[in-house]
Amino acid sequence: MNRLTCTSRVAFFLCDIQTKFGQHIYKYPHMKAIAAKMISASNILNVPLMVTEHIPDKLGNTDPTLDISKAHVLKKSTFSMLTPEVESECAKMYSNKGVDHVVLFGIESQVCVLQTTLDLLDKGIAVTVLQDGVSSIHPGEIPVALARMRQAGAHISTSESVLFQIMHDAGHPGFKQIQGLLKETKKESSDALDAFCLSSKY
Repeated sequence: MNRLTCTSRVAFFLCDIQTKFGQHIYKYPHMKAIAAKMISASNILNVPLMVTEHIPDKLGNTDPTLDISKAHVLKKSTFSMLTPEVESECAKMYSNKGVDHVVLFGIESQVCVLQTTLDLLDKGIAVTVLQDGVSSIHPGEIPVALARMRQAGAHISTSESVLFQIMHDAGHPGFKQIQGLLKETKKESSDALDAFCLSSKY
C-alpha cells in the first residue's frame, strides 16, 4: 500500500468518539486529545474530516468538546465506518478524484477501527492508523488490533509523524500554524504517547 506523502489525497477519519463511551474507554482523555489535535490540523491543512457516530440515538453524539463543525458527520449502524454514504462522500473529495489515503483514529481499536481499516484496504485505499489516537474498553485489545491492521497492510504511526508527512517541507503554507499547534498540545501529546506507545503492553 502507498505510504502517506504530501501528494496523497488524504482524509482524516474520526471513528465514533461519542459521549456514552467516555467513562468506559481506556485513557479516554488522552485519545480524545489526539482527536482534537487532528481536527485542528485538518482545518489548517485543508484535509477533509469524516466523522461517524455509531447508533447515536442510543450511544449519543460525538463528544461535544470536539469541534466537528467543519466535518462530514454521518450516522452508522455497521461497525465499519465505510458505509455507502461515507464512500460516496469520499469519492466527491479532491475534485471528484476521491481519497487514496485515510488517517484513522478513534474507538474501539478491535471493532470499528479494525473493520474500517480492513474495508478501506479491500477498496485499495491506503490507511495509516494513529497508535496514539486509538483505544478500547480493554487495553489488552489495542496491541492485538494494531498487529492485525499492520498484518493486513496498514501503516501504524503517530499524530505528529503523520502531520509532518503531509506537509513534507518547512515551506508548506501551514507549517507555522502546525508548529504552533504542536507546541500548544505538547503536554497532551506526550501523555498520549506515554499511555499508548511506551507501555510494556504495546
